[in-house]
Amino acid sequence: MTETTLAYTPREVTPPGATLLDLLEERDWKQRELAHRLGRPVQAVNEIIAGKKEITEDTALELERVLEVPAQFWLAREAQYREYLARQRSAEASLEHVPWLEQFPLKALQDAGVLPPGRLTVAFKQELVDPLLRFFGVASPAGWQAHYDQMQLQFRRASPRRQTDVAAITAWLRMGELRAQRIDVGDYTPAALQAAIPAMRALTLQPPDRVGPALVRLCAEAGVALVFVPALPGTHVSGVARFLHGRPLIQLSLLGKRNDVFWFSFFHEVAHVLKHPTRAIFLDDAAAGDTVESPEEQDANRFAADTLISRVHQARLSCLPLNAAEIEAFAAEIGVHPGIVVGQLQHRDLLPWAHPFTRLTTRYDHLG
Repeated sequence: MTETTLAYTPREVTPPGATLLDLLEERDWKQRELAHRLGRPVQAVNEIIAGKKEITEDTALELERVLEVPAQFWLAREAQYREYLARQRSAEASLEHVPWLEQFPLKALQDAGVLPPGRLTVAFKQELVDPLLRFFGVASPAGWQAHYDQMQLQFRRASPRRQTDVAAITAWLRMGELRAQRIDVGDYTPAALQAAIPAMRALTLQPPDRVGPALVRLCAEAGVALVFVPALPGTHVSGVARFLHGRPLIQLSLLGKRNDVFWFSFFHEVAHVLKHPTRAIFLDDAAAGDTVESPEEQDANRFAADTLISRVHQARLSCLPLNAAEIEAFAAEIGVHPGIVVGQLQHRDLLPWAHPFTRLTTRYDHLG
């Protein structure tokens, strides 16, 4: 999932004073003589050799004159040593950050490639703090808290009682952000997205392996980034619509795996992009159905239903003969997959959820 450039990190870095001490021994100089040549107190030289005092740019130039070793060398050694000390302090602090780490679905993030694999012992969890901070693009748990506290103000939850695991939700959203960065998206215009809807709807008839790439392409041409990110435990989010850096992003989890649920969720998010282009982040839950009270959610539900089956044809659902041949003929007439008709019949309580006609739906395990 994430691509990280790993640099060689030595287990221990000695202070540049260790090299300085070697040079003094080669010349058979005492620290006092070096201090005289530098015009510095002996204590200052002692502290440099012990790594307690940093080698500044001025000191590096003075060492260059006295020892004929380039200032660049001393500054590089100093920088390496100070970085090593900082990493040591960070490693020690990571143990304190393990409780922050443990609020996330770690095993699921490992399975998704976000975190490196390994048995989740306390010692190994300590090693996961840095990769998780890098994944979120924050410097510390406090940075994560500040960033996502602000983001939560934009959340519009379709299922407030279920969508309470902020850690899991933010991890899932971040996975979508990173995937969206890899998509070449054109300039967004509502007219272009609206014009692409018939071609998008026609994809309901295509095999699952063709749906994902074609739908991503149509969205990108309209200026919308579309990403598929499997649901994480505790999220209860089937899809999200948001504007990221001024560009619309639709993220779908394939929750439920059925094509009728997928297409309803997709056009639900399209409605948010077209009708509610605000700073809000719409966290949708297909399981919520018509129970949501938000006017925006109800509006998006109507848009999705009307896009898949027009209102004229919806009126025929209540009198449609409940046999497979009639359902397939009706679906062919209106140009959608029969699974979508089955889903609408079930949604309207015209067909039981466990009815054998559920076989007319198609399973979407992954789309790209």
